[in-house]
Amino acid sequence: MSRAFLFPGQGSQAVGMGRGLAETYPQARAVFDEVDAALSQPLSRLMFEGPIEELTLTTNAQPALMATSLAALRVLEAERGLDLARDVACVAGHSLGEYTALAAAGAFSITDAARLLRIRGEAMQSAVAAGEGAMAALIGAEPEVAAAIAAEAGEGAICEVANDNGAGQVVLSGAKAAVERAVVIAQGRGIKRAVMLNVSAPFHCSLMAPAAEAMRAALAAMPPRAPVVPVYTNVGAAPVSEPDAIRNALVAQVTGTVRWRESVAAMAAAGVDSFHEIGAGKVLTGLVKRIAPGARASTVGTPDDVAAFPALA
Repeated sequence: MSRAFLFPGQGSQAVGMGRGLAETYPQARAVFDEVDAALSQPLSRLMFEGPIEELTLTTNAQPALMATSLAALRVLEAERGLDLARDVACVAGHSLGEYTALAAAGAFSITDAARLLRIRGEAMQSAVAAGEGAMAALIGAEPEVAAAIAAEAGEGAICEVANDNGAGQVVLSGAKAAVERAVVIAQGRGIKRAVMLNVSAPFHCSLMAPAAEAMRAALAAMPPRAPVVPVYTNVGAAPVSEPDAIRNALVAQVTGTVRWRESVAAMAAAGVDSFHEIGAGKVLTGLVKRIAPGARASTVGTPDDVAAFPALA
């Protein structure tokens, strides 16, 4: 069996995430305490108790999702004998989850990952004035069709493919008026569903250029180390291990397309036959089942999930 560990992105947050792990395992509680200390904020209390409106803020959701995933990972190490370098072929994460994947593989400390994600969240939130950007999901659209719709809708404004999630799920991002035009065009082209998303900023498009520069500076101050297993990057959909390549990929992903469909397909083509989503939610597990239908896919985010995970040592 060849395993890949996957780490979720924004949208998977929910009040109560990680609470069962923290109450059951001291290794999980230690991760949440470290993130709270790194951010000088009781983030874990917000995660466990809400309100959801505050947890969903980009600056909170990003480090919170990372903390939940790494708490689950530490529990797997303690309870199931996991050794990532020995037992996992590669890792990948969706958008902010790429930072989690890198921290899981030892490229960042938990403290540095939390601080980088706080900087990333603040920079992405402030890159575009409120109300000027938007995102939309096209369901049942192939990437090439979605890109053509985005180009037609632009009319001189930014409208780009932000996420190719697979299973006919493509997300567009850019100037609000252009994205709204794209939805109308898609509906007229017979796309199964085209809807505006309730997001606070137009992520993963050229409008995020100021945030990319902020991350370039942050990563120069907190550079990655070589991971213990390869990391499939969002922008390259291919494995990297060199710190400079990792840093460049993290800067590029702020404005670049999340090539999730291609990433999962590439892992499967390399021999991965078992995918485990570590952390909150089951979004990536559902996508894997559609992109690589012959592979096993499961989630690990609760004490019950930990108990069901096979012992490795």
